[in-house]
Amino acid sequence: MIVQPLALFSFSFRTKPTAMEAQPPPQGYRRNAGICLINSSNKIFSASRLSHPEIWQMPQGGIDEGEDPKAAAFRELREETGVSSAEILAEVPYWLTYDFPPESRKELKIRWGTDYKGQAQKWFLFKFTGKEEEINLLGDGTEKPEFGKWSWMSPEQVLELVVDMKKPVYKEVLSFFAPYLQEQL
Repeated sequence: MIVQPLALFSFSFRTKPTAMEAQPPPQGYRRNAGICLINSSNKIFSASRLSHPEIWQMPQGGIDEGEDPKAAAFRELREETGVSSAEILAEVPYWLTYDFPPESRKELKIRWGTDYKGQAQKWFLFKFTGKEEEINLLGDGTEKPEFGKWSWMSPEQVLELVVDMKKPVYKEVLSFFAPYLQEQL
């Protein structure tokens, strides 16, 4: 069986960073690390939010003051999924942003004590190298659990189940990581 690349994904290889890659995250956005975790079949880890079970997403979380985005990605992966058996395969070299809807922004202003417009994300592609028993949605016990269920999904499934405000970022992330997401037969 021949698997054709998805029309959704187009990519090119560059050797020099663009001006966009050298830019810091935009002002007014919370710095965040996003994790696209794939298994040996190149399926993507996605989990349903405890607060909104109909919404699924890839792991992500805030980058602490002074923390390196890559270190934040490893930390968030461990905190949210219990996974520490993973290696980085690739990184989107520029920041991707999405805006919070007004009602979410008000709620988050109370929770975080700051009025962020949205999130500026650095995305990393991780290869899961452990056994599935390692995946624990209670995380590593340092943070309150965020997810209720998890599954390995195709890129199309991930895009279908993510909340609308994140879809453009997810499309860009999955497009950038497309060379790694071809199904293994």
